[in-house]
Amino acid sequence: MRKMFIPIHYYRVIYNKLQNLSQGSRHVDERFKEMEVAMIIANISEDRNATMARFFNGLNQNIANVVELQHYIEIEYMIHMAIKVEKQLRKNGSTTSGYSGSFWVGSWVSGERLMHR
Repeated sequence: MRKMFIPIHYYRVIYNKLQNLSQGSRHVDERFKEMEVAMIIANISEDRNATMARFFNGLNQNIANVVELQHYIEIEYMIHMAIKVEKQLRKNGSTTSGYSGSFWVGSWVSGERLMHR
């Protein structure tokens, strides 16, 4: 049915959107939902590590820097960590669109917050 009603170039548009999807000013969970919808529309079924890499590469840099320091096996944990980092950055007055050199980036290890520059 898809072949009959959806033009072939539509999938290329969706693939390009998926490849270039970045967080921008959206919240982490909004970005993940948009990525999921695009993957469903494009009928993409990929390895979970590829999906985690796709999600990670679209995060804002200051969130990705902290998430990268954490150990994660499942994408759900990775998303949860990114949301926690985003909330902490917003609470401390940092923007999610870029890294401020004067801002101390926090990482979470066993529930404790350690400060790194």
